Amino acid sequence: MSDIAAAEESQVLPVVAVVGRPNVGKSTLVNRMIGRREAVVQDVPGVTRDRVSYDATWNGRQFVLVDTGGWAPDAKGMAAQVTEQAELAVAAADAVVFVVDARVGTQDVDEAVVKVLRRSGKPVLLAANKVDDQRTEAEAAALWQLGLGEPMTVSALHGRGSGDLLDAILAAIPQAPRMMSEGDSGPRRVAIVGKPNVGKSSLLNKVAGQQRVVVDEVAGTTVDPVDELVEVDGEIYRFIDTAGIRRRVKEASGHEYYASLRTHGAIERAEVCIAVVDASEPVTEQDLRILTSVEEAGRALVIAFNKWDLTDDERRRYLRREIERDLVHFEWASKINISALTGRHVDHLGAAIKEALAGWEMRVSTGRLNAFLGRIVAAHPHPVRGGKQPRILFGTQAHAGPPTFVLFTTGELEPGYVRFLRRRLREEFGFQGTPVHVELRVREKRKRK
Repeated sequence: MSDIAAAEESQVLPVVAVVGRPNVGKSTLVNRMIGRREAVVQDVPGVTRDRVSYDATWNGRQFVLVDTGGWAPDAKGMAAQVTEQAELAVAAADAVVFVVDARVGTQDVDEAVVKVLRRSGKPVLLAANKVDDQRTEAEAAALWQLGLGEPMTVSALHGRGSGDLLDAILAAIPQAPRMMSEGDSGPRRVAIVGKPNVGKSSLLNKVAGQQRVVVDEVAGTTVDPVDELVEVDGEIYRFIDTAGIRRRVKEASGHEYYASLRTHGAIERAEVCIAVVDASEPVTEQDLRILTSVEEAGRALVIAFNKWDLTDDERRRYLRREIERDLVHFEWASKINISALTGRHVDHLGAAIKEALAGWEMRVSTGRLNAFLGRIVAAHPHPVRGGKQPRILFGTQAHAGPPTFVLFTTGELEPGYVRFLRRRLREEFGFQGTPVHVELRVREKRKRK
């Protein structure tokens, strides 16, 4: 058994794939069953494209729901890739929920999907969605002709019948384990972030060694964050492929707006972020904003300059200047030059992730820290302002992940001096690949009696 299989086996969670043709309400139904709005939903066909996994709990038992893109057996282009992802989800599932729009009834596409589902040999539950009243419930009876048994009438929008569907899912899948303890943290979480069309999904596919997510030249192909267990240099990581972050969240419309919010949520969920930058194009303000959002979230950072195969000597010379000029505030981040298309230096990713996580979790003892502060303050005391000179009494590391230091002082330190201390902390202790936070605690003066 491979390490990835062992990691998945250790969780032993049954998998349920939710499939159906476009715009029948699969993502809305998934949100209803998991009890939270995670899958991106919009009243436009084809918003979901990849197969996206969500942890679900019902009656104290856990399983995994896999939302898929609209299934069209005779599709071409990007739609064919979406269909392929749906078929892969069925192959990996323990049971399948086939969603049909009860108001529209069956179509040729539905019957073609049923043939594929029968060949899979998996238990199939037929969910007649959009049954909001008694009249539509009568129309749902026509779905018997699909030959999948009794249609289970549900309304993903209002929640009608969703409890019965969840009961049927638990009866169809292998014995679902009890909820895992909170102490079981699982594999380390790595989010792949960047602006649209820089190659994030291509990088995940190359690292995973399979076509895990839909890739297309059209910007914005990925909408939902996509989780995947991947083995890199003998370590298992949970990679999260995210939607490209637009210039401004408020400029995005419809599903792009919600996708952008999900991406920021994925950054918060991750421990280390791989920020993918297009090396063949100049570094943009958008790239800098994404790097800043990772730093502000306090996550470890690896900057991957992708599409290196498309750069020539002149472009690489300009890129070095841009790194020195524009990325000077992120000189602490681990950096690698890669090509997700050809696989160039993708094997260096594991070492960069380990280095960033090691810096992110580094701890400095109070004794070493205060010895360092004593030397720095003696050699470079805080400047006198207005006849006063604040002093650092002592310091301590409050926590790691990211490394956060608290300095107890007799007065406010100037921002420039705090930046100087942060830089010297890096020089002394390392902290490669992680932001370092410094907080001040000013001691209040005691009033004379």
